[in-house]
Formats: sequence, structure tokens, C-alpha cells
Amino acid sequence: MLSRVAAAIVPSLGRLTTSAELATVPAPGILVANHTSLADPGIVLAALRRMDIEPVILATAGLWRVPVLRYLLDRDGHVPVYRRTTHAADALEKAAAALDAGRHVLIYGEGRLPRRRDAAEATPDSFRSGPARLAFASGAPIIPIGQAGARRVASGSRTKQVAGLLTAPARRPRLHVHVGAPIHLPAEISRASAAAHQAVTAAWRTAARRLGEPAALAA
Repeated sequence: MLSRVAAAIVPSLGRLTTSAELATVPAPGILVANHTSLADPGIVLAALRRMDIEPVILATAGLWRVPVLRYLLDRDGHVPVYRRTTHAADALEKAAAALDAGRHVLIYGEGRLPRRRDAAEATPDSFRSGPARLAFASGAPIIPIGQAGARRVASGSRTKQVAGLLTAPARRPRLHVHVGAPIHLPAEISRASAAAHQAVTAAWRTAARRLGEPAALAA
């Protein structure tokens, strides 16, 4: 349901294009994306739906406090992440079960948004250990996803984000999502986190370069 909603709404917010290093994205796989804006989960879901991928999402548990959204999240089998609680490990167990069932799982390695206030692209921040631990527990490869342009839809203060969403249909910013080739991570968690971060950063640079973003062109 969330993928269908995203696929219906995102084209009205901007001009979405996609690219991938493989013709078919293998399953199961851990989709790891960069996080720059409150708008990018919908953009990534819309792009993945074009590739016939409807993943299980690991998302902050706070989203389950929204009544209608909670119903949709639970109905589609998405997984709440209760950070810094005794329930945090439950999310990885449920994600591993989804992978065992042959599903894709989408996780954000950074676990937070950039601090910068302007609408420019932001290089992916360092990763938390979640993707590495999930890869180790499941044996599944990670599939790096880089998205760019979401900050042109919504970024900055809460007021600016609302304004961005309201004006996006008129502005129609360019958006791009690039899906990289699967990689298997090393067993050691810190090395695995660094490898995942490097792969997602490379995918982000590809997406940002497609849009001519200065942050990527300067690298």
C-alpha cells in the first residue's frame, strides 16, 4: 500500500528518474539508502515500485503513533525500530525473517537527517551498525541505493519543509534514485559498516551527478 501511495504522489512533487547497475535487483537483499529529507522515503519507494520491488521497511517507531499510518505500516508488515530500548534487537529479528521469506528489506544506515539547513545535497553521514548486523545475521547482501533531489522537495526548518512540500508541484524539482550492485559485507561490524557506507556514498554520487549537483561534481 505504501509503495502504491508513493508511486501515485511522488510524480506530482517532482520529475523522478531512476537507474540501476543490474537489470534485475536480486532478492532477498538488504536495500540500504542515504537519508537526506523527510521526503526521500516516499521517493525511494516510488522508484523501487518502478522496478517491481515493494520492500519491508525498517522505520523509526515514532511513525506508528500516527493512527492511519500505523494501520498501513502494520498491514504491509513493516518493522518499527525502537532505538536505545530493550526492543531494538526485535527489529533485526523481524527483518531477518522477512529476508528468509525472500523479501527485500529497506533500511537507512544513517538513522538521522543532515544538520544542514539549505537545500543542497549532503554527503551520507556515518552509518549506525544496523545494516552490518542484519547482513551478518542473515547472510544477505546489501544493495546500495543513492537518492538525490529530495532536499529540493523538503529540507530545513519545519516551516520550510511544509512550504517545500506545498510548492513542489509547481516547482517540480528533478529527483533521481540509483540502485547499485549487491555486495557481501565483511564479518567484522565496523569494517562492514564502513563498506556499506562507501557503497551507498558511491550510489549517491551517481544519483547526484545525474542531477548536476555541485556536491557530487566536486568529488
